[in-house]
Amino acid sequence: MKQQFSSKTLVTLFCGAFIPLSTTAIAQSNQSTVIVTGSRFEENLNQVPANVKVITRDEIDNSSSNTIPQVLSQIGGLLVKGLNSSSLNLDASVDMGGFGPTGNSTTVVLVDGIRINPIDSGSVDWQSIPIDSIERIEILQGGASVQYGNGAVGGVINIITNGSKKNINQASSTYGTWGTLINNAIFKNTVEKTTYQLSANTSNTNGWRPNTAANAYSVDAKILQDLGGNDRVFVDGYYGYTNSQIASPVVGLVGSGNPLSVRPQNAGNNYTVNNSGFRQGLTKTLNEAYVVELDTSYNNKTTFFYSPQADYFTSLDPTNLDYYGYAGSAMNNKLQGWQFAASPRLKANFTGVGTTIVGYDFSKANQGGGNSYSPLSQGIINANVNGNYYNNLTSDSQSATQVNNSVYVMQRVPLGNIVEASGGFRRQVQQASTSNTSISAANGTVSNTQQFAANAGDLAVNVNYLPGQRIYAKWNQSFRFPNIDEYWGFAYDVNWVGRTVFNGILQPQTTQTYEMGGNWTISNVRLTSSIFKSMTQNEISYNPTTGYNYNSIYQTNRGGILFDMSSNISSSLNIGAGGKYQKSYYANGPYAGNPIPIVPDTTLNARANYLISSKWAIGGVVNYVSNQYYDTGPNSYSAAPVMPSYVIGDVFTSYKFQAIETRLTVKNIGNAQYSSYGGVSSFSGAHFYYPSEPRSVYLTLKYNLN
Repeated sequence: MKQQFSSKTLVTLFCGAFIPLSTTAIAQSNQSTVIVTGSRFEENLNQVPANVKVITRDEIDNSSSNTIPQVLSQIGGLLVKGLNSSSLNLDASVDMGGFGPTGNSTTVVLVDGIRINPIDSGSVDWQSIPIDSIERIEILQGGASVQYGNGAVGGVINIITNGSKKNINQASSTYGTWGTLINNAIFKNTVEKTTYQLSANTSNTNGWRPNTAANAYSVDAKILQDLGGNDRVFVDGYYGYTNSQIASPVVGLVGSGNPLSVRPQNAGNNYTVNNSGFRQGLTKTLNEAYVVELDTSYNNKTTFFYSPQADYFTSLDPTNLDYYGYAGSAMNNKLQGWQFAASPRLKANFTGVGTTIVGYDFSKANQGGGNSYSPLSQGIINANVNGNYYNNLTSDSQSATQVNNSVYVMQRVPLGNIVEASGGFRRQVQQASTSNTSISAANGTVSNTQQFAANAGDLAVNVNYLPGQRIYAKWNQSFRFPNIDEYWGFAYDVNWVGRTVFNGILQPQTTQTYEMGGNWTISNVRLTSSIFKSMTQNEISYNPTTGYNYNSIYQTNRGGILFDMSSNISSSLNIGAGGKYQKSYYANGPYAGNPIPIVPDTTLNARANYLISSKWAIGGVVNYVSNQYYDTGPNSYSAAPVMPSYVIGDVFTSYKFQAIETRLTVKNIGNAQYSSYGGVSSFSGAHFYYPSEPRSVYLTLKYNLN
């Protein structure tokens, strides 16, 4: 394990970040900050009984981030992971709640308040959101299922693109290591009360490992009409395309083996996604007391997976007892799905009584998939010498449909000048149906239909005891329904041949969280912090040892503390720091006390920007992630070994001259060799990991057309 940053270096960086706190009282965010994530309506940040961080457009511009996942990690301080590590972060996932392997499914991601999470366990299509189109990003830590329903267990990320009416016309190009080229452009203009916005991105890289080349293209067109006051309506259409090769894992513990190697059976694996749709939003004030909003969205997504070495282990030799008579894996796989959602809601302000919000959310989604085998494997299937194949099928198919209906209500009641109580409730009902046909299923097509319901609730007290300073206490229950692909697992039969298995439509999991926190602002220092404790029942889990998804009969607990601070030390120097310490573990049963895999106990973040002159600036960010356990089933749990901790540092310098800005960025300046994901093979029992990128250098040229 090569690590250029020492522990002493890390401590020095963080001590330096906190020097101002020794002479300045600790504190919170600007009272005038307006957000929408807390209740889905615009409100003051200090009214929200939750830990909320806002990343501004200026912070994004003055950072070393090239992609949205990098923004979330380097400025937001969130835990971001990925298997196919490339400079484009196409498969990046975010775990805000300490759920490890399923962390991606417990974080809700929104664009302008509208959900963009896929209906399966895949990653958000970050590339379909051009980074230049972002006005700000709101990050709400903790459960929010009352507001957003399914999956809002660990937290919510709301990417706001409908920002100010300021005209923005600019283009940029970034070129760097491994032939990486990233181009961005945005054209945003307001004519009277109508704002037109067009943004686009193209990204290409050869990849730092063999079989990690990738390219992505996206375009987003939006029209926003100002209806007077706070009223508005917008329509947003988008299209995104990504194509990426898929590198194989390195066998062994992190730091061992050759990260530039590719297993021959994985050579040429390729993944392609086409993603398109629209989003619409309306805000209308009915009178002084009532405001109504309506969101609708539609998304269509097609995914292709190509595996040219699908027959790598296939044998026509009758003496080869291990592989003779067994078909290879599918060579071509296709998934096609769509989802539609509509969400009307009403906010009523009653003088002396408080604020009431009522809403209804509807969504329907469908995803179907099929595959095809090579001519060689089709011949083996038809010959069926070992009797493993049935019904004369030479392909597999799956389909699933989900229909969600939910109603919710939220109430805020003032209890004086500085104290406010709030509460809410949601009930969501999901109807799910599935169908599966497999070449190895003796009973032919398997179908299933199930209906489950889940409840969410919260109670909170918010105290704004001084200007810019407040504390809150909160109880929350949130839930998550299974993703469509979690109805199936992947298991090996007695001959060690991998097969898709139907493990049933799982029940929703529920999580109860107790939380206390606050925001403080004194002088030029802003601090947000909270402590939390959560308990989860029926947790939806995947066991890599058995290949099955299941509802755990054992409770899992999570608890810890998180903080974020920032300070304008002077007109030239801005610093920030953040971190999270938590424990995620099985609370009872035979695995009691065992940590949840792929969840580090500690994550830390420090960042700084210094303006040398009106034209020249420098900055940097350091992220620390503590060690974590390899991904394996609880029945194969072992206290050792663990994935080692790592420190990643980025630095940049920028220079502005009239309408032109140049930026030089060095990422992973210490050239740390690390991995954000590793596991244990269910076939061989060997450890494996996906190595992350070493040091890279990028040069950006931006031109402002205004």
